[in-house]
Amino acid sequence: MPAPSRRYAVPAAALLLVPLLTLAGCSDGGDGKAEEPTSSPSATGSPTGSDTPSGTDSSSATHGSAAAPAPGGTADKPTVLSTTTRLLDWKQVPGSVDDTVTRSGAWTLTVNQAETEARIEGPGSGSGIRADPRQRISDALIDGDHAVVVLQDKQETRPSSATVVDLRSGDTFTVDGGSDVPTTNGGTWALGEGQLLHATVHQGSYCVASVDLATRKSTLGWCAPARHGFNSAAITPAGESLLTFDDSHPACRTVVKLSGDQVTPFEGVPDCTGWDGLVTQDGAVWSVIPKERQIEAAHAFARTGHGYYDLGPSVSGTLTWCGGAAYFARDPQRDSDPAELMRWTPGDGLEVVYRSHGGHAFLTPPRCGGDTITVTALAQSGDEQVSAALG
Repeated sequence: MPAPSRRYAVPAAALLLVPLLTLAGCSDGGDGKAEEPTSSPSATGSPTGSDTPSGTDSSSATHGSAAAPAPGGTADKPTVLSTTTRLLDWKQVPGSVDDTVTRSGAWTLTVNQAETEARIEGPGSGSGIRADPRQRISDALIDGDHAVVVLQDKQETRPSSATVVDLRSGDTFTVDGGSDVPTTNGGTWALGEGQLLHATVHQGSYCVASVDLATRKSTLGWCAPARHGFNSAAITPAGESLLTFDDSHPACRTVVKLSGDQVTPFEGVPDCTGWDGLVTQDGAVWSVIPKERQIEAAHAFARTGHGYYDLGPSVSGTLTWCGGAAYFARDPQRDSDPAELMRWTPGDGLEVVYRSHGGHAFLTPPRCGGDTITVTALAQSGDEQVSAALG
């Protein structure tokens, strides 16, 4: 069987090849999408069909305990962390690995392979959301309190429409082109901490909007300068972040903290190299792209207070906050190595929490469901989709 291949939908990277003004997702009159710079692998093989926990060694799921990391270094010379192995109790997700499933406690959000239907299923209830023939499901998010399913126009001529479901009450409402702060066609979406972030266009500028899910009130936030864009919105308990970019060739990318209508670049990130970013209580986690022509090969770093840490190789677009920690995928570093899911917990160190079966494997971006994390591994020896409860 040939090795699985990874496809990337990365507008920021496309700036290496084409002028920014030909892309959507930027200011200066743009009204199109700015997709997130994440991996979008093509599935190969078939589910393993095993009912046993996956990604675990036969001997033990824990090899040492996470120890507090050594004191952090400087931005120029970060402390290189050693890695321990503490594999989570992974369980097979029922159904086809070709469907994209996100587990959230007792809830499950499933998008079919054709991206035409989403199902939200939980204790004693279930509902479905279908795309019409000119739409596709571009985003499906769940955090234990709410689920959000985003329908995007395939021709990118109409604003996206998001259905928000309150998991406790079953109430729903829609965020779309007719909302107080309207959506635009495509763009980044993020769910967390009772907020929903999405892209909008305001007076010719490409901007970010925030929806308070309790009050359903929308607020216009930061707007990108002319000939600039953004994507990769992320929410953690400590704050919100974006990846901004300009129209340079290659694009100058900056990971920023978002605070209302202001952005602040992450400290210690080399100019123009950023990719992923998450805000933590006393610092941040981010990745950079060492070689612009190898956009999938990123390198992860973290800062706590004034101390900087080198977290090692990562896969661009996979950095995810879940259950109080940052997770990211790591491709095999040698032909015989597995793909791994790494966890960085501020103050606790760096751990391997999942390992794929051997043989030309890689992981899709992990999907957080509040207190549950789900990952899909695509491997020559067989694909699998597994989830683990956190905390």
